Amino acid sequence: MSPGDLDAGLAKSPTLWRRMACFLYEGLVLFGIGLIPGALGALFFAISGQHHPLQGETSLRVFTFAIYGIYFTWCWSKKGQTLPMQTWHIKLVTAQGRPLTQWHAFFRYLLSWIWVAPAVALAWAMGWTRWETLGAVSVGIVLYAMLSLAHPRRQFWHDAWCGTQLVLHQPARRGTD
Repeated sequence: MSPGDLDAGLAKSPTLWRRMACFLYEGLVLFGIGLIPGALGALFFAISGQHHPLQGETSLRVFTFAIYGIYFTWCWSKKGQTLPMQTWHIKLVTAQGRPLTQWHAFFRYLLSWIWVAPAVALAWAMGWTRWETLGAVSVGIVLYAMLSLAHPRRQFWHDAWCGTQLVLHQPARRGTD
């Protein structure tokens, strides 16, 4: 598939089921990546006996947000795919079918927080418990995913807003010797 195929609108969008399966897999990967800040704080405490600034809840969240941003920005600008996207044969490209720059990938990362930010903000404003917040985030994710069905190419709205698209991508098969 060439960039011209994408310009002509011939690139096939992955189904919502495929994208959500990739989303769940991505959640598992992010869980592992999210353990890094806590592990660093625990290691610092074990070595020094002092509390580390990363052991505070807000500091951990900010550091985790930054680590996730580095992960997504690097993967999307380097290959257009994270490991889950490779597994599910999904690639992220610009609306013109070109690779993303680091700034474009970072902008998409920021916009992708629309998946959870409204529910988290509502839960915070209402003073909900963690379990109620998790329920609100889950409902928000389902509703946001369903909104992609209203997009003409079935893309997520944050992709439309930042000029990117998810396309099916079958890697070229290598010949065996």
